[in-house]
Amino acid sequence: MIITQKKPIEELMAMIGDAQKIAILGCGSCATACATGGEKEVAELKAYLESQGKTVVATGMADYCCMNMGVKTAMKKLNAAGPDAVVCMSCGDGVQVAANHSPAPVYPSNNTMFLGEAVRFGLFEEACHLCGDCVLGTTGGICPISRCAKSLVNGPCGGQKNGKCEVNPENDCAWIMIYKRLESLGQLDKLTKRRQDKGYEKVAYPRTINIRGNK
Repeated sequence: MIITQKKPIEELMAMIGDAQKIAILGCGSCATACATGGEKEVAELKAYLESQGKTVVATGMADYCCMNMGVKTAMKKLNAAGPDAVVCMSCGDGVQVAANHSPAPVYPSNNTMFLGEAVRFGLFEEACHLCGDCVLGTTGGICPISRCAKSLVNGPCGGQKNGKCEVNPENDCAWIMIYKRLESLGQLDKLTKRRQDKGYEKVAYPRTINIRGNK
């Protein structure tokens, strides 16, 4: 899931500026799980904006702010209210989708942090860098790109100590974790195969994937 954090309210208010009539769009998926854009957070932001003298002319929820058709439908309602500005409480992708369907400026209430997993309620860990060349099949299902602070692909650096990361000693060294996992799987031979450092040819931005062919 896409992990987001709320921006400081001062930053959001600076973006809104002199806009008086505000619409708010929430996200029923990742942002709801992160408590940054669900119905509760939409209601809280509405109350805050009104306490600051703004008029919230409409609120809405999209099941997924990254899904074009659902956002298009939600934005029709918000646009009909004639807002001066729209606040989108989703990840950065959702903000861009909403902006594609809004004649008014769309402002993000969140910072998009990383693609990660929900360890438990309220605790999220980064899990994937979206590198476009997944190596999990050779590393025991532990990603060295996202779990290693240096994104090393051929083993640990010389700075790990007692299985802990040199950069952040609170974190386990990803490559020690990979070694132990492969050892438990009987697949230590996979460590003998040298991997190429990550290049950028597969992550030339912006990327598009079309599974429909030319349809």
